[in-house]
Amino acid sequence: MAIYISESPEKTFEFGERYAKTLNRGDVVLLGGEMGAGKTVFAKGVAKGLGIEDEVLSPTYAYMNDYGGKLYHFDCYRLKCGEQAESLGLCDYFYADGVCLIEWAENISSVLPEKVKRVVIEKTESGRKIIYE
Repeated sequence: MAIYISESPEKTFEFGERYAKTLNRGDVVLLGGEMGAGKTVFAKGVAKGLGIEDEVLSPTYAYMNDYGGKLYHFDCYRLKCGEQAESLGLCDYFYADGVCLIEWAENISSVLPEKVKRVVIEKTESGRKIIYE
């Protein structure tokens, strides 16, 4: 497990941008961390690293934002189980050609693919972020 210390949102963004270079089409990344940890900032960096120019927004109310088939950014906070994700058609994207970034993946754990990557962002009292991959 690699550990990265981020001193600022800009550094979290830069880490996401570099992390994107390690991803392949079809990768599913479970993105963990409490609210306000920096998951969306990280996702913005990943998007930039994948060459996406669109503004990346948190998909809290949409459940999933599709960025040109290159990146699928999920927020499963409001889902109670994997069956809800299935009924919304979200699981189909796990097997598409884009990269899936899934926030609050534990809420749909029963339908996640077997092979996934994990990134966890942890807030510290000093305001730094510890990013585990």
